[in-house]
Amino acid sequence: MPESRFTDLDRPPLSEKALRKALIRPGSLWSEITVVERTGSTNADLVEAAGGGAPEGAVLVAESQVEGRGRLGRVWSAPPRSGLTVSMLFRPGGSAARPVRLGWLPLLVGVAAAAAVRGVAEVEVWLKWPNDLLIGERKLAGILAERVEDGIVVGMGLNVSIRPEELPVERATSLAVEKAACLDRDPLLRAVLREIETHYREWLSVGGDPDACGLRSAYLASCATIGQEVRVELPGDRVLTGVATGVDESGRLLVRAAGEEHALSAGDVVHVRRVVSGQ
Repeated sequence: MPESRFTDLDRPPLSEKALRKALIRPGSLWSEITVVERTGSTNADLVEAAGGGAPEGAVLVAESQVEGRGRLGRVWSAPPRSGLTVSMLFRPGGSAARPVRLGWLPLLVGVAAAAAVRGVAEVEVWLKWPNDLLIGERKLAGILAERVEDGIVVGMGLNVSIRPEELPVERATSLAVEKAACLDRDPLLRAVLREIETHYREWLSVGGDPDACGLRSAYLASCATIGQEVRVELPGDRVLTGVATGVDESGRLLVRAAGEEHALSAGDVVHVRRVVSGQ
């Protein structure tokens, strides 16, 4: 017999009906919200739906994801209902659809998600370039963007009630571990989606210009990578060590090493780590 959705009372299920009522309204970005009990990957499912004509603003949430993927195919997993596993479909048009602008979309989602978690959970969240939310040095959430025809699917996995013994890796954390003020996934998800919608509307209104809408400055203010000495692992076992000085107009990380500035896209990088003195 399959496990009941109410077996673990500390991890109640999300209500698709309540989320739709709260977030879908005339003129809103969010057009469809679907909550499924179990899937392989919300990103893979939404990419397939996007290819079949799913509208912008479609949102897919999974209570359990068994084939979750991070950047470069890294595995991401969590116990059922212990986190927020959500993917969103965006179809930006006009100047915002230019390749030089689209690199900002996952960074936008990171900025918005961090702001929402700070507000609801009352914890200090930072960003690690390009796709992680951190508390201190530990990973709270990961973000993955995938292109599909004229759209982009952005997925996020946020650790909410995961206990210390359930953490997948040593460098991970959760809102429960950090003793956050809120472990209720419903208000957390509502806040994240509302914050994303606000940032996305502002970004679209200026054709995706990250400076005109304040996105680049907001990202720099929240990014723990900037200003730090970093070790960048590149394909082919290459390593670049230098100081992360900022992000360029495409959202690429700027690293100054040996007097030269390098612009690195997420696809160019295997790993970025802060260099700790003495290591």
